[in-house]
Amino acid sequence: MGAGYSSLCLSTFTHHHSFPLTAFHCKTKSKSNFPFNPIYKDRSFNNPLRRIAYFPQPIRFSGCELPSKVGTLKCGKVREMESQEGVAAITNPMRDLETVDEDLVQQMIYDALVWSSLHGLVVGDKNVQRSGRTPGVGMVHAPFALLPLSFPESYYSQACELAPIFNELVDRVSLDGNFLQDSLTRTKKVDAFTSRLLDIHSKMLEINKKEDIRLGLHRSDYMLDEHTKLLLQIELNTISCSFPGLGTIVSELHRSLLIHYGEHLGLDSKKIPGNSSVSRFAEAMAKAWTEYNNPRAVVMVVAQSEERNMYDQHWLCSLNNTYNVTTIRKSLAEIDMQGELLPDGTLLVGGQAVSVVYFRAGYAPSDYPSESEWSARLLMEQSSAIKCPSISYHLAGTKKIQQELAKPNVLERFLDNKEDIAKVRKCFAGLWSLDDAEIVSKAIERPELYVMKPQREGGGPIFLIFTLPFFLLFTIIYIIHWWEHCFRTRFRYFISGNNIYGEDVRETLLRLKKEGSEEDAAYILMQRIFPSESLAYLMRDGVCHKDQAISELGIYGAYLRSKDKVIMNEQCGYLMRTKISSSNEGGVAAGFAVLDSIYLT
Repeated sequence: MGAGYSSLCLSTFTHHHSFPLTAFHCKTKSKSNFPFNPIYKDRSFNNPLRRIAYFPQPIRFSGCELPSKVGTLKCGKVREMESQEGVAAITNPMRDLETVDEDLVQQMIYDALVWSSLHGLVVGDKNVQRSGRTPGVGMVHAPFALLPLSFPESYYSQACELAPIFNELVDRVSLDGNFLQDSLTRTKKVDAFTSRLLDIHSKMLEINKKEDIRLGLHRSDYMLDEHTKLLLQIELNTISCSFPGLGTIVSELHRSLLIHYGEHLGLDSKKIPGNSSVSRFAEAMAKAWTEYNNPRAVVMVVAQSEERNMYDQHWLCSLNNTYNVTTIRKSLAEIDMQGELLPDGTLLVGGQAVSVVYFRAGYAPSDYPSESEWSARLLMEQSSAIKCPSISYHLAGTKKIQQELAKPNVLERFLDNKEDIAKVRKCFAGLWSLDDAEIVSKAIERPELYVMKPQREGGGPIFLIFTLPFFLLFTIIYIIHWWEHCFRTRFRYFISGNNIYGEDVRETLLRLKKEGSEEDAAYILMQRIFPSESLAYLMRDGVCHKDQAISELGIYGAYLRSKDKVIMNEQCGYLMRTKISSSNEGGVAAGFAVLDSIYLT
């Protein structure tokens, strides 16, 4: 899930939308540290911290006559955004984007937007009220990079080789209930969400619940660190790994563009690797359905009630066409209302037997607004349906478990092959708990070298557990203090739901130290990774932004085991995400990044 990557309601900017045939000249009055973030969508261009003026003028073409599938093109100029120095993405395939003919760029932009519309590279438009509920209503192209990003083939191969190892590691960790419970004991005391997950896990241990068929659809995220020249893991996602559908389509978009324009750009379309993530994930789910051995059973997608990223999910779950498998979509609240557990463990929802439960919701506290949703989660966990993920797989993907696995001799507890252990350990960035006094002191001294991460995904700060009146009072005080702090620091470093950076690392650590509470168990410290940055064209809402950018590679993996027989353990394609380098957070769906693909070098 990936952290800021799992809020599946894609946000889009509202201030660019109605000038497809107009040139925009922008001038930057001052640099800004604002991320590429829709939280500020309605005021970012009026904010004194970020002043950019746009002056629409008629286009004057100077021979935009390159061949195109849609004829001669009329296109708007690229809007160039300000960038921030210091944070460093992987080098773009273009040697110098500044020298690329602008008319050529405009033609590619137009073709890319047409291609996206024709091939389903779409999400719901947040400006249309029904776009998250009714398919086909209010669609807009998904955010994407205009050109693929170059990535060394050796590092790409390394990431692909790691996928089956991490698949096996998740499975083995999930089987060690004591390890999961012990590792997350302190976190449970300060994080109500993790506490509820652990309670469900404890109940499954108490009744000795067996998962004979185990399905995992994972994604491991990496960055190439410029300082160490190492491919380092950001996180391992075990629930709601988004964009296997749209990520696949972006690869095809870039391949199509390079077939038409590669000669002018000096790029070869064959260097974009095949990306079969959506078909391989669908194959894994279909195989799990087969193992369940009930031809009348359905695959159930657990989705949010309003889901503007539904098309990515529908690409994956169009199993009926290929495998003759019926899929249904239900929210957690609907499952609680319609769900029933038969004596033999069969899960019925709306009268239909469920073979596979595929979670695209349920990874964040906001997905559980009432006890109804928690009741649904427990009901599904008690059933014989195949859960993707099961509660133990879900817990195996938490930040604390990632940090525990990075400790000396812990991997040896779960993996037998010494070469596999060495490969996994090589990709681990520095990870520490906050009870390590030495590393906390170093982070206070040099906060720019570290990131503080909460133990779970989802937006919002982690609070201590109080009785309701005190909790509400504490929440109000905390929010007031947070906003005061943000304006006081002029957003020097932005805390957005998940991670804490820069001076805020120092201030948070000093506060925790002074208070002496157990709230420090809610976080881990991670080495900050500094990838190189490059110029990129980022498409959002039909507008192209040219800016310095960094990128993150995600490798999908599928694992299916029936009792002792491993049916599938494979790497299943990739996801590349690119964001402007001034943004600390990185989620496409959260509005920080765009979908991208790889150009092997």
